[in-house]
Amino acid sequence: MNMMLRRLSRAATAGLVAAAALTAAAHSAEAADTLGSAAAGQGRYFGTAVAAGHLGEADYTATLDREFGSVTPENEMKWDATEPSRGTFTFTSADRIVDHAQSRGMDVRGHTLVWHSQLPSWVGTLGASDLRTAMKDHISGLMGHYKGEIHSWDVVNEAFQDGGSGARRSSPFQDKLGDGFIEEAFRAARAADPAAKLCYNDYNTDGVNAKSTAVYNMVKDFTSRGVPIDCVGFQSHFNSNSPVPSDYRQNLQRFADLGVDVQITELDIEGSGSAQAADYTKVVQACLAVERCTGMTVWGVTDKYSWRSGGTPLLFDGNYAEKPAYDAVLSALGGPGGPGEPGGPGEGTATCTATYTRTADWDGGYNGEVTVTAGSEPIGSWTATVTLPARQSVSALWNGTAAFNGNVMTVRPSWNGALAAGTSTTFGFTVTKNGSDAAPAVGACTAS
Repeated sequence: MNMMLRRLSRAATAGLVAAAALTAAAHSAEAADTLGSAAAGQGRYFGTAVAAGHLGEADYTATLDREFGSVTPENEMKWDATEPSRGTFTFTSADRIVDHAQSRGMDVRGHTLVWHSQLPSWVGTLGASDLRTAMKDHISGLMGHYKGEIHSWDVVNEAFQDGGSGARRSSPFQDKLGDGFIEEAFRAARAADPAAKLCYNDYNTDGVNAKSTAVYNMVKDFTSRGVPIDCVGFQSHFNSNSPVPSDYRQNLQRFADLGVDVQITELDIEGSGSAQAADYTKVVQACLAVERCTGMTVWGVTDKYSWRSGGTPLLFDGNYAEKPAYDAVLSALGGPGGPGEPGGPGEGTATCTATYTRTADWDGGYNGEVTVTAGSEPIGSWTATVTLPARQSVSALWNGTAAFNGNVMTVRPSWNGALAAGTSTTFGFTVTKNGSDAAPAVGACTAS
């Protein structure tokens, strides 16, 4: 696919994702049975960090596609991965993640544009004038490639020191360009993609402390002077030595009160069992309590690939089994399984049917729509399968989340899982024909 067609395809998908997010927010009372769909029902996203090298693993992609509504490339958009030589960009690995996410209706967060770490060696050799130019060129080149396709960018990452001083971290940018480099980066980012949310991202800023206050003062200054900053990211890496702070919600709220969104961007909590589950619950509840907390991202799909794997910090274990922390997060997001929730204890046997209609057609593709109808009893959720003819592929999906196994697409609800007896909902998808105009086959609908 040439670059123009690639961009048109991505832009169309991004529009569908945005429309689906607005619809989800309007149906916040609906129950859902995955992390992404439950969060969407609360007007938030729930995402994960993704490594391109794991996308070939069936269990990894199945869990990713089923559970999450947003992805953040773990390393594939960092400076050393995208501009290893000055002026020469490479996007192969990042494109793989973006294409995978967008084909399944997921948002994408960009991570990260300006950071002291994972820099190619040539960056540190530049003088101040060349470094300023290189920084702006890097922002323009990377954001320009994905213009209109990335929901939020971590524009500057980890620019403040740990400890009680609230000072800036030493880096080529700080040392050669001074305090103003952060503002310069944000202004360059706004010029590169005016529609993207621009975030500052850092760690050990989760509670009210000297470091978070230094970031707060910077954001307050930026907003007062019209420097383009839209959100602040809180990495939220927790363990027994650095637990969820008691003033976590209060800290998120004070940033939100400055008029910016807040996002939990790299969440992981070392531990296991009920204690880990309780800590995850605290984080989710804090985000839900702050109106401008727009979403949460866990830093990885499975414990076995976590950067803190020895601490088993994620929601799925090394065999992709759901941990107690998963159940706690889903429950905190309003998903099924708790008392009084659809799909919880005491629910009866339920049925549903699925019917297919082609709603639009053109030379290279078509739009399909599947109507899911509940039987004589209410249902809490549903699952439908769509088998595509050989050569055809799905390029976009809305009002559902999908997992793929060969040419079989298994669709579960996003916001629209709970149906009263006899009522219906729909999900839709765009198919690239690749020379085949045959109709897909819709399998049996399963209700719970």
